[in-house]
Amino acid sequence: MKHPLSRIFAPIALIVGIAFSTIAMAGHHTMKKEQALDIVDVAVSAGQFTTLAAALDAADLISALKGEGPFTVFAPTDAAFEKLPAGTVEMLLKPENKDQLIAVLTYHVVPGNVMAADVVKLSGATTLNGADLAIAVVDGDVRINNATVVKADIGASNGVIHVIDTVILPN
Repeated sequence: MKHPLSRIFAPIALIVGIAFSTIAMAGHHTMKKEQALDIVDVAVSAGQFTTLAAALDAADLISALKGEGPFTVFAPTDAAFEKLPAGTVEMLLKPENKDQLIAVLTYHVVPGNVMAADVVKLSGATTLNGADLAIAVVDGDVRINNATVVKADIGASNGVIHVIDTVILPN
């Protein structure tokens, strides 16, 4: 039987855990480059990219994004994946759709280390899958195609992550 106070202490423990991991992440930029987290590790530790991590694994792209880089990743959150039509993620994760999944995922990655200050000066960028992204500032928000950047400049040892609210699909 659970202790009656577990309903109170469990959320507090979760909040404390998140706070400590956030503090640890905030201080990671002071680590030596070889000790710093790469793009995949930063995304996984954030806790809001589980679908992206599963998709990267299914597409065999984890080792590539753990590579030297630098890479700029426009990373859709789990909530962004939930906005896709029902069954889309499950369909993409099937082994027979691996090429399509790779095309979608590499459409979210631009070679180089493109920080927010640079992104706002661009009107587009060519992704790792060879297709171009449209970049615009609309009402103070940075838009990547139909997605909005909700958090920018999350540093990693091999590049930078910009969090987006929508999965961007190549045409």
